[in-house]
Amino acid sequence: MANPVGTDNGPVGRALGLAAKIETLTAGEQRLDTAVKGLTLHRWDHPTDPTSYLLPPSICLIGQGQKQVVVGEGTFIYDDCHFLITSVDLPVVTRIIEASEEKPYLGLSMELDLRVLSQLMMEHPATVERPSKDSLGIAVSALTGSLLNAFNRLLELLETPEDVSALAPLIQQEIFYRLLSGEQGARLRQITASGQHGYRIVRAIDWLKQHFNESMKVEVLADKAGLSVSAFHHHFRAMTAMTPLQFQKKMRLSEARRLMLTEHIDASRAAFQVGYESPSQFSREYSRLFGAPPMQDIRRLVQASA
Repeated sequence: MANPVGTDNGPVGRALGLAAKIETLTAGEQRLDTAVKGLTLHRWDHPTDPTSYLLPPSICLIGQGQKQVVVGEGTFIYDDCHFLITSVDLPVVTRIIEASEEKPYLGLSMELDLRVLSQLMMEHPATVERPSKDSLGIAVSALTGSLLNAFNRLLELLETPEDVSALAPLIQQEIFYRLLSGEQGARLRQITASGQHGYRIVRAIDWLKQHFNESMKVEVLADKAGLSVSAFHHHFRAMTAMTPLQFQKKMRLSEARRLMLTEHIDASRAAFQVGYESPSQFSREYSRLFGAPPMQDIRRLVQASA
């Protein structure tokens, strides 16, 4: 059983240490893509409005503050004593729910390397726990002292850039090993072992990511996954908490939002680019997800970031 933070030597100090490192490294920036592959640091001085995007397989830690992640109908909240893990690409809606200028939200996310995870499982089969009945590709777990210690050492490497290329992969491998040997090991195994249903759903999601703006036939996706249509529906929903159509819709709307916000195109053009044939349908579904019509939502986002 995993030891939660608070049962190791000096865990509170290490948690505060993680927050201090993130605060120093971000230097007031809201986002920092680091020299360590897949590692991003985040800082917010205030709670945020809901933001929608596709979250890749990742582990997310918080040094200070609290965050909410919504997937389908499920809500996940984590803080400096817990970490969030996703084992598959998921359309999520997130928001920072605890942050202030005096105590900013300080967090990090690191993408999982499925190739390294697969290699570790072959080399250390004893680290893999029994298959879990929970197939959902997201979970929150208590943060262990050993996992927190590894992340602290990973952030310390950023202070000596010349060491990153040689040592960061070793520490990341240690992190993946500890994930596999912990309570989330079974969840990771199902998306890296080729005989598992989770692995087959991942292949279908990879196709969806590349073709989200095209018409989708569930029969084609099921065939790519090597499953019957009924089995595909069952396992897709079990892993993502949504149907393939809902998954595609959220990817389309998130990409349209990004296009309007960063490339400054109008709503109709964004709708057609992501695969909608009807701008009015796009506007209705956009409003339902983001709480406001497209251009009104974009104006609000621009004002909030000004």
